[in-house]
Amino acid sequence: MDHLTIAPIVVPLLVGAVMMLIDERQRTLKAVIGMGSALALLGLAILALTVADAGAGVVRVYRLGNWPASFGIVLVLDRFAALMLVLTGILGVAALTFSLPRWQKAGAHFHPLFQFQLMGLNGAFLTGDLFNLFVFFEIMLAASYGLALHGSGLARVRAGLHYVAINLSASLLFLIGVSMIYGVSGTLNMADLAGRVASLASEDRGLLEAGAAILGLAFLIKAGMWPLGFWLPNTYSTLGSASAAIVSILSKVGIYAVLRLWLLVFGEGAGASSGFGGTVLLIGGLLTIGFGCIAVLATQNMARLAGATVLVSSGTLLAAIGAGQMAVTGGVLFYLTSSVMAVAGFFLLVELVERGRAVGADVLAVTREAFGEGDDEDADDGGGGGGAGVPIPATMAILGIGFMSSALLLAGLPPLSGFLAKFAILSPLLAAGPEVPVTTWILLAALVLSGLATVVAMTRVGIDAFWASPAAEVPRVRVAEIAPVLLLLALNLALTIQAGPAMRYMEDTARALHAPQDYNGAVLSGIPTAGPTAGGAR
Repeated sequence: MDHLTIAPIVVPLLVGAVMMLIDERQRTLKAVIGMGSALALLGLAILALTVADAGAGVVRVYRLGNWPASFGIVLVLDRFAALMLVLTGILGVAALTFSLPRWQKAGAHFHPLFQFQLMGLNGAFLTGDLFNLFVFFEIMLAASYGLALHGSGLARVRAGLHYVAINLSASLLFLIGVSMIYGVSGTLNMADLAGRVASLASEDRGLLEAGAAILGLAFLIKAGMWPLGFWLPNTYSTLGSASAAIVSILSKVGIYAVLRLWLLVFGEGAGASSGFGGTVLLIGGLLTIGFGCIAVLATQNMARLAGATVLVSSGTLLAAIGAGQMAVTGGVLFYLTSSVMAVAGFFLLVELVERGRAVGADVLAVTREAFGEGDDEDADDGGGGGGAGVPIPATMAILGIGFMSSALLLAGLPPLSGFLAKFAILSPLLAAGPEVPVTTWILLAALVLSGLATVVAMTRVGIDAFWASPAAEVPRVRVAEIAPVLLLLALNLALTIQAGPAMRYMEDTARALHAPQDYNGAVLSGIPTAGPTAGGAR
């Protein structure tokens, strides 16, 4: 248990390194090892979540080399990090299972890249200092570059190169921002930095805030905030389905970093810098929702639609975070959990629905609709049976139910978890009484309109896919491909049924984020802090 905090990083690191030594033709062996690693990471993440939620909430600190936090590498496990580990583990198992029949064979070194991707994600969620956050960001991004180009193809290579160039620029901004913060504060440990912000001299505060703003740009590029997220829908739509499912959580790494650092460094104890950047997050989030709605309505391609829904979810999260209320943050975490699984499941579902359809079927369907062609194809021929009696294959029925469930989740319609999450965000904002701010009404309108736009787009695309221009033949879907989709939908259904316990966990996490004294004390002292049942300190 002492090494539980570092295990989610070490396991994929070792497994990925071993895989590099195995001949690429031994895909079955690599698949078995990779699946074992993914399942082990999911088990470790669930165990970490159980430990982090024990008693009053344990903050476990792992100091490499036993160096003091101000000088050494520190990994920190709390409720927020444990939640993100579980989401990464779920997506890792789902995406890897989906890849086994087809996508693992589409290019070289898929399995090592997948393990290094998991390593970078887990490290980013666990690290306690900015420099190692940069290190794990680069590991995560380097692996995602390989996954983005996996399978080749002109469109994928073109979009992949754009993705690489944009993220290299973001990495440069990351380094500049970190350097400025270190130059002013003399530390990169996040807990230590939080304790020094309030006492900074007034002449240094502007430089610190400038560095934080540059650092925030790097996070917001990854999160896809407008106008920094123009690259996201096109890039995600060209990825292979398995790659897109795991890469889709990368946008939420930016959200995680913004929420963690903003509340830790610029919370109530930051003195004159308290709340720095909150207005930018709120306005930027609202603009991102608007841009995402336009992208959702403008696209006729199902894969691009999935990418556009990532923008809508990121905008919703950023705008809600910008509100700066603890009760809203609980809803933010609930929405993050629901949207991550819903978007990943939809990316996997897209390939299964599109499989067997003619190239350009979406465009042809819209063209026929616009010019009124093909309206009489299904007319009654006088035989009394026009359009009736055609059986629906079981595969198409399952895909249709999955598509409808995804539409409900992404649009935030009742009764599934997407609706509950939006309600949890808006309820505290609207409970302010007669003095409800204008920004709250704008956010309410944005969430309603984004849901409406998603419903319209999903309905239109669904009609085209399942009714107007269905597949020329029933797609051949293997159990290993449909099972991950059903798993992610089932987990969202479980999140809906168990909304009470889930919201309790989210609210406890939100309270810890808004009052980070336990986090700071545990990191700077190296002693785990918890309630009476936490056990002895090391």
